[in-house]
Amino acid sequence: MGPTGAQGPVGPQGVSVTNAAITNDSLYVTLSDASVINAGKAVGPQGPVGPQGAVGPAVNANGTLNMLELTRQHCPEAVFIFTSTNKVYGDAPNELPLVETETRFDYARPEDAHGVAEDMRIDRCLHSLFGASKTAGDVAAQEYGRYFGLKVGVFRGGCLTGPSHSGVELHGFLSYLVKAALTGETYTVFGYKGKQVRDNIHSYDVIQAFEAFRAAPRPGEVYNLGGGRGNSLSILEAIARLEQLTGRRMAWRYSEKNRVGDHICYISDLRKLQAHFPGWGITRTLDGMLAEMVEAESRRLAASH
Repeated sequence: MGPTGAQGPVGPQGVSVTNAAITNDSLYVTLSDASVINAGKAVGPQGPVGPQGAVGPAVNANGTLNMLELTRQHCPEAVFIFTSTNKVYGDAPNELPLVETETRFDYARPEDAHGVAEDMRIDRCLHSLFGASKTAGDVAAQEYGRYFGLKVGVFRGGCLTGPSHSGVELHGFLSYLVKAALTGETYTVFGYKGKQVRDNIHSYDVIQAFEAFRAAPRPGEVYNLGGGRGNSLSILEAIARLEQLTGRRMAWRYSEKNRVGDHICYISDLRKLQAHFPGWGITRTLDGMLAEMVEAESRRLAASH
């Protein structure tokens, strides 16, 4: 890949990682049998703004379009996987009827128990600029699959996490929460009484979903990808679990103001993904993920001292 990207070494399973400015129109690609586009700028709810406007939208929208067109021109037989986000749904999931329990919000209707499905609308709702720009990339990816027949799969991720996740205050909550729990940093809960719910999926299960699609691609298909109900928890529940796991009290404070367009309760409905790829499923439990993340963060902290 070049001229602005350098292709990394090929790993033991034939995987290479390339860092590139995909917004550069002169970028070209080497032939490959599959590409995973992880473009995303999510620093804060609106994303950073530079001299040419918002940087995030340029990466998420223009950069994705560049990669789609380059794939069409140079390697149309390749499988193209776009890592989208549940933020494409904007705040539409908040319209689902909810009940409030002692520690979380949850869906009130039995038909919503599995969570948000792919037919949830993605327009006529409030997005962050991050969500809006990822929606542009999401729709463009679908179009290249349906119109040109490219082997494009769109995966709308919930909370993708794992031991190597580098979460920050406004993005990657479980990773950042683990870091705060171990360092003693005060964690800020933004709105909804700390009862907002997210489903969390281990990076291993994410890659296994991508591999299932690569082996049997369905052009232009969209899948929600998260931990599902079994791996869902609220911030209050996460704090309680981490306190039990680490044996120490967490320092946290509450801010009444929620993030713009934030979901009150979001659980990924995985039934479509599992129906299309019956061999795929969630293999890493929430408790297992938390233990693994605490262990990995503890090692990093010990190595830094």
